[in-house]
Amino acid sequence: MNRREFGRLVGLGALGASALAVSGLRANAASSLERVKSSGTLRIGGIADGAPYYQKSLADGSWRGFYIDICQKLADDLNLKLSVLETTWGNSVLDLQGEKIDVFFGLNPTPERQKVIDFSGPVFKNSFTMLTRKGLNAQTWEDFNKPDMRISVDAGSSHDAATKRNAPEAQLVRLKTASDATAALQSGRADAQCLVMVLALTVRAKNPAIGDMVVPTPSDFTTSNAGFLREQDQSWREFVDNWISEQRESGFVKDAIVRNMELVGVKESDFPPGFEI
Repeated sequence: MNRREFGRLVGLGALGASALAVSGLRANAASSLERVKSSGTLRIGGIADGAPYYQKSLADGSWRGFYIDICQKLADDLNLKLSVLETTWGNSVLDLQGEKIDVFFGLNPTPERQKVIDFSGPVFKNSFTMLTRKGLNAQTWEDFNKPDMRISVDAGSSHDAATKRNAPEAQLVRLKTASDATAALQSGRADAQCLVMVLALTVRAKNPAIGDMVVPTPSDFTTSNAGFLREQDQSWREFVDNWISEQRESGFVKDAIVRNMELVGVKESDFPPGFEI
């Protein structure tokens, strides 16, 4: 999916919009693909304190993070300027709907979100892991699926759902936040805490003495995806979706993630052997 293909798709998108207008179907005045190409700018959202995904410098306003690196490569590949709008995780969907940004990287396609915006395939898979007390010696979900196993989670989260799904016999210690669940593990009120890998690595980097990190088998994961404005012309979403697949296959996405985990104190050697995204 190179620049020539990008230009060809813009032409096809314009023809598609004309056809929709003739047929009486609602179509945007200009598709996202046309707008991006004509403006010469790729507009994304960024979370100022969202390291390692996003991080804004207090000193000079510059941006870092693995989604910044990924979006910068997308812009470079299309010969576009990258523009970052500071937003929040909660407002990112509204920014897409309000056409303030062209794409937002870092959303899980929950059923509620899927009702109002469109998504790419996974940018990366974030495996569910367990932070465990020292000496627990559990390696599989079946090892954790015991009536006397106490697993702390932040109530209503994907961690809560994954634990219920994979270890229904365990005692769930449901707390308000992930930090509260970590405190339960530290104080001995839980034997393990369920967290996605990016968060688990971050917690261990801050407190290596907290315990061990295990990726239970068989692997289970949530996904981090790119979100798009819902529109009749799907050319922009399809283009970026194909581009993402290429970057995953080339190893660029994995390299960007590992490199930017240093923003939260995680070294490449901290990742479990053979981890996948």
